[in-house]
Amino acid sequence: MTKKDKLEEKTKNEVTSAEKSVEEKQEKKASSKAKVEIIKDDKKDNKTDKKVEPAKKEEAKTNIATPKKQSFKKRHVPHGRAYIVCSYNNTVITITDLSGNVLGWASSGALGFKGPKKSTPFAATLVAQKVVEKTARFGLKEADVLIKGVGGGREASVRALGNAGWMIRSIKDMTPVPHNGCRPKKPRRV
Repeated sequence: MTKKDKLEEKTKNEVTSAEKSVEEKQEKKASSKAKVEIIKDDKKDNKTDKKVEPAKKEEAKTNIATPKKQSFKKRHVPHGRAYIVCSYNNTVITITDLSGNVLGWASSGALGFKGPKKSTPFAATLVAQKVVEKTARFGLKEADVLIKGVGGGREASVRALGNAGWMIRSIKDMTPVPHNGCRPKKPRRV
């Protein structure tokens, strides 16, 4: 046999197997559909009632997928990280475990502050309190604080985390500082 003959046989076999699988699927669908019988009850009214026979019990069980309920274990995280981002417009605090999985977050905009009130120290303290409430179920007692940005709520948010009962193990400033990178904007002419 030549290579062409072998390739032709393979393609024929693949086509016939594909046709068989399609036919089997169509037969399964046809058998699983319920049979409908139309019976005329009242000759005067000429009303027709449809009587539906249910599909086979075995097939009905296989067609219906029952979702399994997942059981979640209560996580206990004694030590975590607090990422504080204080910009000129907003204050965002995110609490994570040591591997970086987020336990809870809050921002002054999400708490309902609008406009320039979002970047105030008062808003930052309320954000910190809200985050502590959200993460209380994990049993968090110690945190490493990582601060980024130069907004007004920097010190206030760290103080609020400390006043909430957390022991702050370290404070690290991660504010990005350019080494004469981008060209600054031209000064405004007033």
